[in-house]
Amino acid sequence: MHVGIDKINFFVPSYFMDMTDLAHARNVDPNKFLIGIGQSQMAVAPKTQDIITFAMNAALPMLSPEDKAAIDMVIVGTESSIDESKASAIVLHRMLGIQPFARSFEIKEACYGATAGVQLALGHIQRNPKSKVLVVASDNARYGLNSGGEPTQGAGAVAMLISADPHILRLHQDTVSLTQDIYDFWRPIGHEYPLVEGALSNQTYIESFGKVWTEYQTRTGLTFADFAAMTFHVPYTKMGKKAMMSELEKETPELQERLLARYEESIVYSRRVGNLYTGSLYLSLISLLEQSQVLKAADRIGLFSYGSGTVAEFFSGELVEGYEAHLAKELHEDILDNRYALSLEEYEQFFTDTLLTDQDQVFEDSQLFSIQSIQNTIRHYNEL
Repeated sequence: MHVGIDKINFFVPSYFMDMTDLAHARNVDPNKFLIGIGQSQMAVAPKTQDIITFAMNAALPMLSPEDKAAIDMVIVGTESSIDESKASAIVLHRMLGIQPFARSFEIKEACYGATAGVQLALGHIQRNPKSKVLVVASDNARYGLNSGGEPTQGAGAVAMLISADPHILRLHQDTVSLTQDIYDFWRPIGHEYPLVEGALSNQTYIESFGKVWTEYQTRTGLTFADFAAMTFHVPYTKMGKKAMMSELEKETPELQERLLARYEESIVYSRRVGNLYTGSLYLSLISLLEQSQVLKAADRIGLFSYGSGTVAEFFSGELVEGYEAHLAKELHEDILDNRYALSLEEYEQFFTDTLLTDQDQVFEDSQLFSIQSIQNTIRHYNEL
């Protein structure tokens, strides 16, 4: 029995900040953002949108009534949780109308959480072949105004339906994981923004890929030549390229050129969105599948997941015949093309206008599933 990704979709808020404009405002050479880190736009969310509204907008369009009846597990991977106790997956479960006898919970380990959810889902479906699992990666990546991490912010969600006999990607049982207790990025309770050791974080990411890739080759006997493409967690789009080239530079120029071409296809969307934290790797996968013109059924795709702190994992999947028919390229490009470009003043207002959950409030936001009000600290959403 094959298990893997049957459906996949993403959503980002309808606002963005142009990175050239941000660079000028911060007295930085625009090429530092456009070329140095490889970002051209940054998705930005107002206070009336959160990980639940992102998740709803990503998951609902792809789920049929039959899916909702078959889903018996809802997993949200996030590091932007809105409650220290109650899981956002429980609210998502209700709002989506999924059958009641389902298990719903959050997973947290920085940007790795959604991959943990995917791996858990694979094991569950292997034991329960008729079931389906909804895994959603939803985050609002913020570092604060004028901070070192400001140009690597982003917001949005990726939703995946994991099932037997998937239509898009069959996932292999070849995963290699690595855990290291390193403080390269962390956010203590009570801190609005994370704390980052930038140089250490970059170094740890690259070294982690090298470690898991070396171990993966030892266990499986596979090499770069066995892969049609590789996708990476990309906190900024140059990061994955640095990691891949640290190992790929040992290969032939022809192999380097082929895999680097696929890498560029995988970061098309991320260049326009920024860091999705838990959803970053899977946005790269969507971009690769929708932008590449050379992939075909049975091609092996590598996936490198990384969560600061740290947990890293490398695994692979095989494209299913006809996978192209189950993508939504036009919809996704429309989402990105029809966003509102914020001025610097509007962008900074989004940061200063914070959501105060200890005060009863009513909001107006035309975005479907936005926060409608706060009552007794509880968020009430504009629902269907």
